[in-house]
Amino acid sequence: MPKLEPYSRKLDYSYQLGVFPSLMLLEARPDCAQRLLLHPAGLENEGVVKLRERCAELGVREELAERVLRRESKKDNCFAGLVFKKYDCALDPAASHAVLCQISDNGNAGTAMRSLLGFGIRDVAVVRPCVDVFDPHVLRASMGAFFKLRVKVYEDFDAYRADFPDRPLYPFMLDGARPLNDVAREARPPFSLVFGNEQTGLPARFASLGQSVFIPQSDEIDSLNLAVAVSVGTYTFMNR
Repeated sequence: MPKLEPYSRKLDYSYQLGVFPSLMLLEARPDCAQRLLLHPAGLENEGVVKLRERCAELGVREELAERVLRRESKKDNCFAGLVFKKYDCALDPAASHAVLCQISDNGNAGTAMRSLLGFGIRDVAVVRPCVDVFDPHVLRASMGAFFKLRVKVYEDFDAYRADFPDRPLYPFMLDGARPLNDVAREARPPFSLVFGNEQTGLPARFASLGQSVFIPQSDEIDSLNLAVAVSVGTYTFMNR
């Protein structure tokens, strides 16, 4: 088998680290799994046993790879991981979407994806410049949710809009025109919830592209963390 390289955006494969997220990968995308990486100290772990059994059923090669697991996870207690081939997705035109514009933090991106799946949105557009959605740290932060989502990366927001020109947009902005609860009460799917960069938010032009929304908050803080805003906004819209 070829040597496993340190992860980079240029590779055609990535690493899902951790037992539970790896099980999620095998559940949702078993055809993408290529190699099971094992830490010798974790072979008796209950989750690792399940991983090995499922990989044996799928014909996925297993190997002891303590150094690779430590290198990619930056931890000494990562007991297992999967090497998987990257893949492309198309968004469902009949479903509501989340659009993550120019997200720069791996942890925020992965945590937001986990919340989106938890609150009922499975289609996620990610607009460049942005994190590498296949980066192992994005995947680990999503805790396997990534593999149950349809995630598509766009060069810019206009490219996303060209694919879905008629659906209502709800950009989340600190100076949004209407409060979240009022807007969510009136919204009818399929719609797109649009979130901006952690530092700069969405450009002012988004206010004219749809019904801008703000999340009411006290004046004790300047803004919510991106992943928190995605969680609050998605929950409210999907449970209006």
